[in-house]
This record gives sequence, C-alpha cells and structure tokens, in this order.
Amino acid sequence: MDAVPGRAHSLGGLPAASLDFLRALDRNRHRIAKKANVSASELRALFRIAEVVRITPKALAELLGMTTGAITAISTRLVEGGLIQRVGNPADRRSLYLELTPAAHLLMEEMHRDFTALIEVSAHVLGARERTQLTSSLAALAAELDIRTSIDPDL
Repeated sequence: MDAVPGRAHSLGGLPAASLDFLRALDRNRHRIAKKANVSASELRALFRIAEVVRITPKALAELLGMTTGAITAISTRLVEGGLIQRVGNPADRRSLYLELTPAAHLLMEEMHRDFTALIEVSAHVLGARERTQLTSSLAALAAELDIRTSIDPDL
C-alpha cells in the first residue's frame, strides 16, 4: 500500500477523548516538572519512588521502561538536587535502594495537593454521580488495558 503524502490521521470517540486527556495530563506533568526544577523523566522517577517508598534502580528502570544507565543518570541528578538518596540494601550488599529525601517528601505533598486541586476544579463540569462513574470507569479501563498489554505487548 502506498503512503499518501499530506494525509492526516486522527482518532474519534473514546480513543480521541482518551488521547486529549492524556495530552492534558502530559502538559500538566511538564508544568509541574518545570516548577520543581526537574525534567519530566526525573519527575516520573520521583513519583514512582514516592509510590513504593524505596526501589532498586533496576526495578525503577523496568517500571519506567528505561535502561539502568538512564536511571543512573536520573538518580545522580536527583541525588545532587537533594531529592533522593541512595541507601544500602541490608539483604544484598551489592545492591542499593533509591528513597525520597525529606525535601522530596515535602515536594511530593505539594505536587499531590496541586494535582488534586487541578482535577477537582477541572471536574466542576461533572456532577457528583458522573464523577463517581468516571472514577470507576477510568479504574476499570486502566485495569483492562494493563491486562491486555501484558498479554500481548504488541497490541
């Protein structure tokens, strides 16, 4: 099949709305990263570390879909910025964990408050029942997407 130059491709319906929502979240992620003086990748790493409390660089790389080399660079910048610390693994002297510093905990609390407020004010267009249904629907859709993409990553 020959490619048609200048031909646009766009989605419709739920896929288009999902993409618009993801793009809005991505713009917010970049805004938050800039405000926190970190890169978007560093912000993703901070959020993942905050979710699990402590994590090995290898596990963080797997979660973020990055190489361990990329995580080493990101973690070095975050250590130098006073946002994470490397802590020895008592079960394996050759391994270490990445943890948030007290400054990063304060930063995460501020970012969570800001994000929650942004979602709350943005959701004013929905009624209480619609918000409850949207919450349930997004959770169900995310779970189904996780199942389908773990079964066949080429989907």
